[in-house]
Amino acid sequence: MTAIVENKPAYDGKALDLTGRSGARAFKNTLATVLIVLAFVIAIIPLVWILWTVISKGYHLLLNAEWWSQSQRGITVRREGGGAYHAIMGTLIMALITAAIAVPIAILGAVYLVEYGKGTKVARAVSFMIDILTGVPSIVAALFIYAVWITVFGFNRVGFAVSLSLVLLMLPVVLRSTEEMLKLVPDELREASYALGVPKWKTILKVVVPTAFGGIITGVMLGLARVMGETAPLLILVGYSKNINLNPFEGFMGALPTMINQDRTELALQPAADRVWAAALTLILLVLALNLLARLVARFSTIKSK
Repeated sequence: MTAIVENKPAYDGKALDLTGRSGARAFKNTLATVLIVLAFVIAIIPLVWILWTVISKGYHLLLNAEWWSQSQRGITVRREGGGAYHAIMGTLIMALITAAIAVPIAILGAVYLVEYGKGTKVARAVSFMIDILTGVPSIVAALFIYAVWITVFGFNRVGFAVSLSLVLLMLPVVLRSTEEMLKLVPDELREASYALGVPKWKTILKVVVPTAFGGIITGVMLGLARVMGETAPLLILVGYSKNINLNPFEGFMGALPTMINQDRTELALQPAADRVWAAALTLILLVLALNLLARLVARFSTIKSK
C-alpha cells in the first residue's frame, strides 16, 4: 500500500509579515489622508473666520447690562446706548410659537409615515409635498401668509403672522429628521413590545419615541436654528419696533434679524455698526444656548427612560 506524500513548502522558521504595504498603496493612503484633512481645514476656515469676526466686533456691548435689560426706544443710529431686550424677547416669542405649532405636527406626521402609512399612496403623496416644502424660499412662505392673513382675513401685521410663515419653514426640517430617527429604531423593540400584548399606539408612545428622543430633539433645534435668523417674514409680516412689545397678536415687534437690518444701512457710523455686530453675536448665542438646553433635556430624558 503506497503512502500518499503531500508536497508542502519548506518552513524556514520566519513569521509571515502581513502588515507591510507596497509603495503605491502607502502613497495613495497618505495622499487620501492629506486631501481629507485639507478639505476639513478649507471647510472650517470660513466658520472660524465668521465667528472670530462677530465675536471680536460685538462682544463689548454684550458685557454691558443695559444690552440685556433695555430697548432701543429713543436711540438714534448716531447715538450710543440702549439694548436689545426688545429684539431678544421678540425673537424668542416668535420662535417658541413656531415650535409649539410645528413640532407636534411634524412628529405626528413622521410617526404616520414610518409606523402607519409605510408604502401607501397617501404616505408617498405626503412625503412628496414635504420635499417640495423643504425648497420653498422664506419670502414665498411670507407672501403666502400675507395673502391669507392680511389680504383674505384682513388682520394686521403682527408677530403671530411671522410665526405662521416660519412654521412652513420649520415643519419639513423637523419632520424629515424625526422620520429618519424613527427609522433607526430597531424593529426588534417593536416586535418585543407587540409580543407582550402592548397596543401599537402605546408601543410608539412608550418605546419608539423615547428611543429616538435624542435625535428628535436635535431635529427640533436644527429647525429652530433655521427659522430664528430669517429676515424676509419679519420684513413682510410685522414692522420693526424699538419698543418692548411682548404681545405677538398686537402691534409691531422687535427681533434680532430686523434689528440688524435696521442699522445695517448706517454701518459708517460706529454706534450703528457696534449694534449690528452685537445683535448678530446675540443671535448666535441664543441658538447655541437652545442647543445646549436641548442636549441636556435629551440626556436626562434618556437616562430616565432606562
